[in-house]
Amino acid sequence: MKTLLLATALVSLGLPALAGKAFVTNERGNTVTVVDTETWEVIDEFFAGNRPRGVTVSPDGKLLYVAASDDSLVRVFDTATHKEVYTLPSGPDPELFVLDHVGNPLYIANEDDNLVTITDTEKHVILAEVPVGVEPEGMAISPDGKFVVNTSETTNMAHFISTEDYEIKYNVLVDQRPRYARYTDDGKRLFVSSEIGGTVSVMDIADTGEPTLVSKIGFEVPGVLPEWLQPVGVKVTPDGNRIFVALGPANRVAVIDGQSLEVIDYIMVGQRVWQLQFTPDFKYLLTTNGNSNDITVIDVAAEKAIKSIPVGQQPWGVAVIE
Repeated sequence: MKTLLLATALVSLGLPALAGKAFVTNERGNTVTVVDTETWEVIDEFFAGNRPRGVTVSPDGKLLYVAASDDSLVRVFDTATHKEVYTLPSGPDPELFVLDHVGNPLYIANEDDNLVTITDTEKHVILAEVPVGVEPEGMAISPDGKFVVNTSETTNMAHFISTEDYEIKYNVLVDQRPRYARYTDDGKRLFVSSEIGGTVSVMDIADTGEPTLVSKIGFEVPGVLPEWLQPVGVKVTPDGNRIFVALGPANRVAVIDGQSLEVIDYIMVGQRVWQLQFTPDFKYLLTTNGNSNDITVIDVAAEKAIKSIPVGQQPWGVAVIE
């Protein structure tokens, strides 16, 4: 009853009801699909530029950043109205990016020119360009904000860039075609997925930020060809007890014990699962399934897929707000 009264009061004041939204970039459809995370219904779809891929939201949840790869810029939208408010320079072919924890700057992987572009989100100018390996893609920022990690697909390396001077301090060789990087919330560990190598590299992180490669996690699913087991997106629960890895054309999400680093289960999802994102309460994990044109909702506690939602053409990335 209290929830109903609150919603009624908000409507009477001309304010939107309190409902979360998932924003899904559709790489082939050139749109973003908006899903209500309470009803799990599609509530909107809007043009987001040409070949939208990477997507994230500002710390206050008011702005949506979309990497319009074929436009070679970042489009920024109001999360309430879904209207474009401005664009940001990015360099050619932006794919994935990560915001500083305070919302500025934005660190962008530019796949075509082997650079990480650093863009001021307030002044709308490029602050620096950092040469990295060939075909940069994955981006992660350490919880303390001191390092940004970029993975280069062809160089097969993770580059650790200091946010103080924008210089690469460490390089770590990983398996073939690294796609994604993710820190644990305590900053003591980093996971890097290698799509063609079929592994997730595990690095321990010293207090100085220096990484040490300590393990590699492999995958095996009965009835699934090894070459279909292609790790891409990675997410970690806040307590570090569970790691979820999207396995591409294997159509599964691997569930890994955060302590033993053993794979404990595989969750069947849609076709060519690519990226993952938690809802803000960490109750659900959403997957983008590029070949079945849908997203899957996973109940995190139950470690079970509970719903499939059709979206646009070739969904790639997903961001969620409360």
